Amino acid sequence: MTVDPEGPILVEGPVEVVREDGTVAASDRFAVAICTCRRTRTAPWCDTSHRRHRRPCVTEQSGRDEPRGDPE
Repeated sequence: MTVDPEGPILVEGPVEVVREDGTVAASDRFAVAICTCRRTRTAPWCDTSHRRHRRPCVTEQSGRDEPRGDPE
């Protein structure tokens, strides 16, 4: 399992995820991405919705929130 703080949890498959209501989502793929941002439309699987909504980060120099991403 690999945890990305800005993205999904990557799990080597096959995988079964038991949801809160007791239903099971299964995948027989060699690896799956499980959503942690709760923006996906294909829960529990990640659909990359987290990429459109970056959380601001606090920079060490300024102490202020600044957007993440590549500097221009």
